[in-house]
Formats: sequence, C-alpha cells, structure tokens
Amino acid sequence: MIKTRFTELAGVEHPIVQGGMQWVGRAELVAAVANAGALGFITALTQPTPHALAREIARCRDLTDKPFGVNLTILPTIKPPPYAEYRKAIIDSGIRIVETAGNKPQEHVDEFKKHGIKVVHKCTSVRHALSAERMGVDAISIDGFECAGHPGEDDTPGLILIPAAADKVKIPLIASGGFGDGRGLVAALALGAEGINMGTRFMCTKESPIHQLIKEKIVANDERETELIFRTMRNTSRVARNAVSTKVVAMEKEGAKFEDIRDLVAGARGKMVYATGDADEGIWSAGQVQGLIHDIPSCAELISRIIREAEAIMRERFETMMSGGKRQAAE
Repeated sequence: MIKTRFTELAGVEHPIVQGGMQWVGRAELVAAVANAGALGFITALTQPTPHALAREIARCRDLTDKPFGVNLTILPTIKPPPYAEYRKAIIDSGIRIVETAGNKPQEHVDEFKKHGIKVVHKCTSVRHALSAERMGVDAISIDGFECAGHPGEDDTPGLILIPAAADKVKIPLIASGGFGDGRGLVAALALGAEGINMGTRFMCTKESPIHQLIKEKIVANDERETELIFRTMRNTSRVARNAVSTKVVAMEKEGAKFEDIRDLVAGARGKMVYATGDADEGIWSAGQVQGLIHDIPSCAELISRIIREAEAIMRERFETMMSGGKRQAAE
C-alpha cells in the first residue's frame, strides 16, 4: 500500500489517476478504475449536453460506490460549449473532485470551491502550476512533454519538469506524461510527486470504450509513433502518428493556417477512429508511453500490477542496493 498526500486528499487507495480523455473518459472506464482503488475522471465535454453529463455521472454511480471525479477542460474553440451549465451539472450531481485543464479556470475554481469540491488543475509549466496554486486549487497535475494531448510550448520533459515543480509547489503534485508501469510510479515519487496520471495506458485496457483495433495499434506502436501538430500555431498537440497527422505536419511546414487543415483535424473524425477502429480515419491522441505498453489488461489487473511492481522496486531493488553498499563499507 502506497499512501501519499494525494491518496488522502482524494480518498482513494492507490496514487494512480485516470485523467480526462476526450471520447474515452466514460462511465465504464471510470468505474473500473474506481473499483480498482484508483481515481478516474469522466470527461465532461465528451457528453453532448450538460444533461447528458448528469446521466453519465448517474450511470457511473450505478457501476461503483467508490470516489470518482469529472474533468472540465476549458480551451479556446470556435463555438465555446456552455461551461457554466456543465459546471452546474457537476455540482448538482454531488461530485467531490474535479480535474480542470486549459485557460483561466478561476471562475470555475471559485464556484467548485464554494461547494466544497476539490480541484486538481492540469498544467504544463511551473509558472502555471504556481498561478493555479494561488488560485486556490487543491492539487496540480503536471504534464511533461511526453504526454498525449497538449504538452504546452516549453518542451520540458517530465524528468526536469516534475522535480522543478516539486521544488516550488506546496500542494500535492501528480506527475503526468509518459507513465504506464510501476517503474514510472516509483520515479514520479522519487522526483517529488504524490502519484501519477495516465491517459494512453488506460486507453489500452479491457474496459476502455474504444475499438479493439485501436488498442492493438497502441500495443504495436513504439515510442516514436507520435506526431506534434499545431506547432506553428503555438497550440501544440501530441497525437498518434498516422496518415492524417503526417499530412497536417507537412502542410504546417508549407505555411498552412488552421482554416486549411480544419477538416483534417475535426473532432468528429477523431471520434470515428475509436468507433470504427480505422487508425487513419482522423486525429487521435496518444503519448510516447506507447513504447511501454505491451498488453490490454483489465483496469484492476493494470493497477494491481503497477502497485506490485512499484513496491517490489522499492522493497527489493533499492534495499538490495542500499544493503549491498552497507556490506561493502563494513568489509
């Protein structure tokens, strides 16, 4: 059993988080994560309306009596969703912990805090983490450059970003980007984090609501099979390398503007990837951790394996190294 400030804060058994993932963070996955003793987040904007979100939260409650949360991502869009209504659905549903991500969440943080809801804010830099801490959030999820989705524009890998954040941030820190096994959990704890956040690794589980062929594609891919799109627009996104992402990167190099690639990167096409299993149908998120994913376990199997591996490393590998050193010194 690995207890940290984050497990205490969230009321969960293990310091493992399944963060928000568009089209993936649904009740069946979140409940499986919760039942295995970790913290899962339903992705609010995967649901077409605030009412549909309330229904999805109720569906998740039917599947688990353990704590789970909801992710609300605030990103610049052509037609912004009704964030305040989604927020109200979260509050009215009695959710106790929320993951926020994106721009200027102050209004949402204030409202959630007013209702006694714990807030974990996702950041890609130390300065943003400190700003969120001042805003009153309860924990930070710090995203290294390896992560799927938005790694920010600083290109700082987790090995530097996590300890840099841990040096300055006083509230609990969750390490995100590149995590998929027990070695990663031990490394994150050693770097000063209080747990790990995994996205791509949870996509590749039995309960993940995406097509089996996409799960098999993640297993087949290695750590090089990602692409950084929207770099020229300073809105970098790490996605799985496929025919579409390669074309988008090539067009950006030629000076393409967002209007030129809009149809290629449409969310509806990305959603179809998970529905049809055609990996080249559209853009879909995946991190470099694909190189560490070799199977499709259940969430319960995955979480217990990670904890087992982490405990074995700390108990056997580290203690052997330490006691070996002591023996040599004695001789």
